[in-house]
Amino acid sequence: MVDRVTLYRAPTTVADADEVAGWLEERTDATVTVRDRFLSEYADAGLPEDFAEARVLSPYERETGNTMVGIVRYEERALENPERAGGVIYDGLQVQDALRERIPEGERGLDHLHVPLLDRVVGTWGDHDGRWHKRVNVLGQPALVSVPGLYEAPAKPEQYYKEQQKHAMLSGDAPPREVLEEEVDGEFLVADDPRTTAALKGYVLSAYHYLDTGEDFCEDEDCRLANPHRQPGVVRAQLRDPEFCPEHAERYRTEE
Repeated sequence: MVDRVTLYRAPTTVADADEVAGWLEERTDATVTVRDRFLSEYADAGLPEDFAEARVLSPYERETGNTMVGIVRYEERALENPERAGGVIYDGLQVQDALRERIPEGERGLDHLHVPLLDRVVGTWGDHDGRWHKRVNVLGQPALVSVPGLYEAPAKPEQYYKEQQKHAMLSGDAPPREVLEEEVDGEFLVADDPRTTAALKGYVLSAYHYLDTGEDFCEDEDCRLANPHRQPGVVRAQLRDPEFCPEHAERYRTEE
């Protein structure tokens, strides 16, 4: 049984870890605390190389890792100045292994879940189709929740990508969110979306639910414990009523 959860901030993102922690504590029996960025709290001399080894090299190649000096130096700078990092996908399971080793020794039990909110994009390899897939979260201990993954992993409406490409050809940069929302039919989240914190709550709860019960995602598309593959599904599951399916509403209902 999970009776403690430690959530770690992602200060370069708009995610509010304290708000997520309060929401989670209201719905579970766990004591939830918040600490500063995991990659700052527990960084050591070996962590940059671990990230370099976890780099995805190609969307269609299972092999990961590039530990050339320049890449390791990049990872050192990215740890020290996370706002300068980006454009890299990391093997979520390798990152999970690296961070697990750095959890304080007395806190590694499965009764104490650690949930780093990450400013990195993580993925997992799909044996069924031979390619990497970006993920919002990677369940286990610690459970990784990728803030940029929230925007990038679930697919947006096809028109979004067409408008993005058209705008880039005309102006040379990405269009503002307001432009995309006006031009594209359908609901989706984009970088620094003001709904980020609200949307992440269900993904953090999924991490707790998995470690506490052994169950992964819910099949009900209206439940916060669902794992939608498209952005409209994320909006539906995380930002619309009801919060939960009947089964999980019974487990995670709040006191009136």
